[in-house]
Parts: sequence; structure tokens; C-alpha cells
Amino acid sequence: MPIIQYVLTSKNKHLKKLLHFYWEVCPKYDENGKLKQEMILVVNAIRNDLQHPNEYIRGATLRFLTKIAKDSELLEPLIPTCRSCLEHRHSYVRKNAVFALYSIHREFEHLVPDAAELMTTFLAAETDSACKRNAFVFLAHAAIDKAVEYILSIGETIGGLDELLQMSIIEVIRQDCKNESAHRARYIRSIFELLNASSHAVKYEAATTLTTLTQNPAAVKAAASCFINLVIKESDNNVKLIVLDRLENLRAKHDHVLDGLIMDVLQVLSHSTDIEVRRKAIGIVLSMTSSRNVEEVVLFLKKQLQRTQESDTEKSPEYRQLLIQSIHVTAIKFSEVAASVVHALMDFLGDSNNPSALDVVSFVREVVEKFPHLRSSITQKLINTLTEIKSGKVFRGVLWIIGEYTESAEDIQSAMREIRKVLGEIPILASEQRLLDEANGVADAEGGEDKEKEKAAAAASRPKVNADGTYVTETAFSSSASARLEAVKAAAKPPLRTLLLGGDFFTGSVLAASLTKLVLRFAGSSKDTAASNVLRAEAMLIMTSIIRVGQSKFVTVPIDEDSSERVMNCIQTLVELSTDRAVHEAFLDDTKSAYSKMLTAQEKRAAEKKEAESTKKAVVQVDDLLSFRQFSKKTADDAIDYDEDVSKATGASEVHEDFMSNLSRISQLTGFSDPIYAEALVKMHGFDIMLDVLLVNQTPNTLQNLCLDFATLGDLKIVERPSVYTIAPHGFQSIKATIKVSSTETGVIFGSILWEGPNMGESCVILNDIHIDIMDYIKPAYCNEAQFRSMWTEFEWENRVNVNSSLSDPRDYLQHVMKVTNMSCLTPEGATSGDCDFLSANMYARSLFGEDALANLSIERTEQGTITGHVRIRSKTQGIALSLGDRITMAQKESKPLTV
Repeated sequence: MPIIQYVLTSKNKHLKKLLHFYWEVCPKYDENGKLKQEMILVVNAIRNDLQHPNEYIRGATLRFLTKIAKDSELLEPLIPTCRSCLEHRHSYVRKNAVFALYSIHREFEHLVPDAAELMTTFLAAETDSACKRNAFVFLAHAAIDKAVEYILSIGETIGGLDELLQMSIIEVIRQDCKNESAHRARYIRSIFELLNASSHAVKYEAATTLTTLTQNPAAVKAAASCFINLVIKESDNNVKLIVLDRLENLRAKHDHVLDGLIMDVLQVLSHSTDIEVRRKAIGIVLSMTSSRNVEEVVLFLKKQLQRTQESDTEKSPEYRQLLIQSIHVTAIKFSEVAASVVHALMDFLGDSNNPSALDVVSFVREVVEKFPHLRSSITQKLINTLTEIKSGKVFRGVLWIIGEYTESAEDIQSAMREIRKVLGEIPILASEQRLLDEANGVADAEGGEDKEKEKAAAAASRPKVNADGTYVTETAFSSSASARLEAVKAAAKPPLRTLLLGGDFFTGSVLAASLTKLVLRFAGSSKDTAASNVLRAEAMLIMTSIIRVGQSKFVTVPIDEDSSERVMNCIQTLVELSTDRAVHEAFLDDTKSAYSKMLTAQEKRAAEKKEAESTKKAVVQVDDLLSFRQFSKKTADDAIDYDEDVSKATGASEVHEDFMSNLSRISQLTGFSDPIYAEALVKMHGFDIMLDVLLVNQTPNTLQNLCLDFATLGDLKIVERPSVYTIAPHGFQSIKATIKVSSTETGVIFGSILWEGPNMGESCVILNDIHIDIMDYIKPAYCNEAQFRSMWTEFEWENRVNVNSSLSDPRDYLQHVMKVTNMSCLTPEGATSGDCDFLSANMYARSLFGEDALANLSIERTEQGTITGHVRIRSKTQGIALSLGDRITMAQKESKPLTV
């Protein structure tokens, strides 16, 4: 009554707004469930506001009615006034009046019995777009046949309507077409009109609806064209990705129907700079590529590749690498374009972006193996490109290709000349020493007059202590000599010579092996003994020069034993050129056949994976119910062709947990003798942890103000605090709590229960800890060797776990570790097969948060039959490395492997 007496009479608009909130929540019924007498005054005041001359007050009051639409006793006296507001001069009032009546009709149809006729009349006279949209939604709810009549009546003008009304019309078309509608052809024409609407949202919905109304190729193409235009014109990258997903689904259902639109899809690459959008678009293009359009696709990709050289944006190197990989896949799949592509790509061997150049090397290597008729031209191009290469990895790949596939005598001699160019003057050590002597000679000539000063400085200089404890005196002369040595090292040199002096002797060993292959092949194909001996002597000189300079002071890092031994083996092979046939086979045949087998194995795995994906079917039990959509009940919530979307949204596609799996996730929080027994069911939902806690009052007293308080350790965050409860004697209470997970790290949830006992005394029970398992967030994944090596070098956190297992087979232990850590093995099966006491394998996994986890397993079988060695785990964050290490350690302590 004080509110009615003092606030209800106020004319302040802010107070009226607050008053509406109050009427919404205040109790309106007495203990017997009857409407309070005071509410008669409130209803009278609401009626007065509905007749108020100010349109804002009328509109706000009408909006308020939608909030109390479940109280029929309050609403019944207000219906005539609401209906009169439909004829108000201001659109704000009319718009809210329609929605107020809609809310009332939805709850109590008898209060607005003539809703269909009312809205039909209203629509015929209305001009405001928002009012028409609201009225149309009301009409579709009240009588969908009347809404269909309205759609058919506006016919050709549907393209010029308001965006919101167009969206509502599309929704009504969907609902009407769930049954066999006689107006489907008219609907399709209307939807075609909406494909050219100004609103992107309308275009998207129209294109999606069109593909559900008809499977006609022309309609499918029109919808796909609409999707492509949306991707090109829309600025939001997230929208682009969603529309591209829809386009990919459409392409999968209508194979080869959309192949003619492939050049339109390629335009997305020009109009978008986001790398993820480009990657998804190229994936769609590759799936649409056929022998009819492959030349156009490759030509477009080559043009894009040339543009990446001209632009210096941040994403250009990554985009260039993506284009090279796409051209690689296309050229291998369609041999007719390989010849036109491979020479264009070899221009990128000297690219400063190392991954792009490595992708080119991988592509060229596969092309020369699969297409023998291209070998001669490719090797000639590679030989001419040697001077442009800067990277050691690229040099190694190119030298291997030249050594394996250069066959004619002229090409071999040309290769030797180019290799001499990129090495510079041979022997390396003698030429570098001469440069240093020349620098020292010039320095002596310039500083001869200062010799006496240098001697005095040497005598007066302070003694210094070496690392071994001996004394050394540093003079100005020795300092200048070391500076001259550094200047000689830093002088401009050919690229391969620079790599060798920088300590890259792995590349030097590859060079030695390639030279050996060239000499052996030249000796086998040419009858010119003199030329063969010249070639052999030159190759041996280069190899000895590599070893000599690797042991000198001119290199940054001395040569390692493996590279030295490899070069010495090559020298020995050339010394005994015509004696051992087995050595010839090892150099000239075995490596090429090994690479050929590797390519065959990769193709076989890809074919098996594709076949498994195409033949993969859901397993149906014999006693499962059959679902016939024709016999199912048609409800307003059904979708035409959205079965997959609905199943994802509702979780129907997820594997439902059974009773036993739920029991395994229950954690006991308190003891059986505590006043309150508590247990929690822990469920993982993506990035959330749901705790369903059951509390049991084991005392004969009522527990008041009971509060369950949680706290977390790790990257866990409590979303909301549970409320305060009162539990009856021997009563039960179920409490739900949500915890957000922000990273992959083993977390701990702990807490306590507080309550007031019978004498208002506070009591407390401390809960057991709940440990969150990291394995719920780690999934097996795959990456190539180059990505693994790059991440292994980049990641800073490493955890080394020593292995000591009773298992006798190294491969069994590898499977055990993969099962325990949810990691996939990157090492091919062929590399781990055979009977061997040693095993080394790389493993990889990704978390739901996009974090990478790498592992390297190096183990051996001892004479006692046990497994020893270590597992090295690397990640970008400390949590994953430590948690996976703890997981492996715990699995080793148990007698049997952990089951995940």
C-alpha cells in the first residue's frame, strides 16, 4: 500500500520504469492463492498508463505486460485497452502493442480469440517495418496458413521488404515446408529473390534454406555463389570461416556440381588477408580441383605466389608456404601440370623464408622421383640455382637430388663446375690462410715504424691467467692479429663455403656423398678415363679440404666425428673406385630405392585413411529403435535439414555416459561418520568442470545457513558461489558448481562446509581434495617432422623422466606410454619394426586449448630383459611438461598399465 499510495501516483518516468520492475517481482497473491485486493488499484493504474497521451509511457507499459503475461486475472481487464493501442498514431506504441498481445495469446488463447483476423487486418493497413515484422511473427504463431497467404500475396515485392521481416518470412517458409506444401515452387522463387537481398544475414539464411527446399543443381549453384559472395564481401573473419564451413558441407553433399565455381572460390584468396580463411578456402579448392580445371587453378596459385614476393606484409611468408604446399599437392595429383609448375617453384629455393624453400625442395624431390621424363630439366635448373641458395637445409636437399638424379656426363661435369663456384677456391684452408697472411703483411708494412712501441707495450703489459693456470701476456700485436682473423672470417664468401666455415659440417657430409655418387655414375657411363680421373681427384680434394678446414682455427665449431667419418668413407670409396661392387650399389641404388619405398608407403597410408573415412559408418545395435522421419510427429522445433546441427547443439551426437561410468567419476568428499556426508560427481564439459555435489544430513537436527565453499589451485576459476541452504534432519541436498578451466594443467579443488547447528553454533567440515586429470584435455594429434623439429627447438620447458620398466618389448612400452599420455606416435611403423634392442620414437599431442605437447622416447632392452632409458617431454608451458611426466612416473610405479 505505501508503494501504491506514494509511488504509483508519481509522473516521473524513471520511477515508472522502476515501478514496473517492482510489480514484476512482488507477490500478487495471498496465502489462499487469490489475487490481492490491492492489485485492483494497480490494474487501474496500468490501464491509465495504457491510455496515457505520452507514447513512451504507453510503449513501456505495453512492454511490461509481456513480463506478467502469465497472470490471466491481471491481464483480462487490460485486453480492450491493448487492442486500442494497435491504432495509435506512433509506431513505438503499435509495435509494443503487437508483442504484448502476442505474449498474452501465447499463454491464454481465449483472451485474444480473433488473433489471426486481427493481425491480418493490422498487416494490411500497417506501413512501419518493425510493426509489420512483429505482426507477421504473431500471425505465424496464431495461424500459419494466414501467414502463408500473406507471403503469397506480397509475391514479387519480397526483395524490397525490411531485413527483419525477410528473416521472419524465411522462418515461416521453413516451418511450412516441413509438411508437403503445395506452395514449394512459389517459395523457391521467393528465396531466389532473397539471395540478392542487401542484408548479409538474409542472404545466408536464404541460401541455407534454398538447399533444404530443393536439390536442383541450379539452386545448389545459386546458393553456393551466394555463400562465396558473402565470404568476399563480409569483413568479419569469423563469419567468413562459418560460411566457408557451410560451403564445404554443400560441396561434400553435391560432388562435382560446384566444380564450375572453383575460380570464384579462388577470389577469396585475393579479398582476404587472414591466413585461416585462406587455408580453409584453399582446402575447398583442392577438393574441387579436377583434370578440367587444374590448369586454371595452378595458374591462379602461381600468380598469387608471385604477388607474395612483391608484398612485405607480416603474413606473406606463411601464405607463400601455404601456396607452395597447395601447388605441391595439385601437381602430384595431376601429372599434366607438374612440368609447368616445378620450374616456377624452383625460383623460390633462394627464399629467405626457410620453410617455404624446404617445401619447394620436398616438392621437387617427389616430382623427380615420380616423373622420370622431367629429371634432366629439373636437375639442370637445380644446378643453375645453387648460387642463389642460402640455407644449409635447402643445400642438403638440393645436393641430394643432384647426386641421385643427375645422369648424363655433361650434366655431371656442369654440376661439378657449379659446386666449385659455391665453394670458392679449393683447398679452403690454404686459401683462407693466404688471405690471413696477406692481411698480416699489409698490417706489418703499415706498422713497421711502430715496432719499438709495440715491444715496449708488450713488456709493460699486465700478465693474464689462462684457464689451465698458465700466464699469458696480451699485447696490442696479438689483439690486432685476432681482429684480422675475425675480419678474414667475416669477409664475403660463396654461400656453401660460408656454411662450412660456420660449422655446418652435416651439409659438408651430404656434399661428400653427392660428389661420390656423381663420380661413380660418371665412371660407369663415360669411357673417358682421363676425365673420370680428373673428376675423382677434384672430388677427393674437396672432401679432404672439408676435413682439414674443420680441424683448423678458421671454423666457428670444429668438425664432429660423425661428419668426419662420413667424409672419410666417401674418400675411401673414391680411392677404391673399381673394386667393390657392393659400395657402388649402396651409393647409387639403395638410397633411391629407400626414398621410393617411403613415397609408396606414404601413398598407401593416405589411401587407407581416405578409404577408412569414406567407409566409416555408425555402429547400430540390433535392438536399437528405427526412426522414420515420415512417421515422426511434426513439431515447431523440428528442422528441415538441420538434424546434424540439432544433434550437435543438444549433445545427441555425443556418446552418453552410462551409469557405471558416472559411478567411476564420483569423489567422496567427507567421511561416513561426519555430521554431513558429501560426494561429488565430476563431469567435464569442454572448458568447464561441472560438480554435482550431494549433501546428506546425518544428524537429527536442522542445519541452517549451510554454505559449501570451494577454492582452487592451478588455472581453475570458480564461476559462481553456491547459495546458502537449510537441510532438514536426515535430509538431502544437491548443489551444482561450475569451474572454468583456462589451461592444461593438473588442478586441485578443495573446500569446506560451514553451517549453524541447533544452538546457533558454527560447525565446519573440511572436504577431501578433488584432483582434475589432465588427460581429459589432451588429445592425440599429428604434425610433420619439420614442424616437430621447429617446436622442439622453440619450446623452453623440458621434463626428463627416467624409464625403468619390467616390460620386455620396447614397442610394448611405446604403446603403453601412448595410451597413458594420450599421445600419437609420429615415427612411421616401418622405422620401429624389426627385432632390435633399441627404440627411439617421437610423440605428439594437443590440448583443447591449442597447446602442443612433444615427447621423445629413447629406450633399450637390457640383458635382464627389462627396459631402461628416458622420456623427454617438451611444451611451451610448464604445466603440461610436469603433468605428463608425473603421469608416466605413476604408470611405471603401478604393476599394470594405467587405463584411460
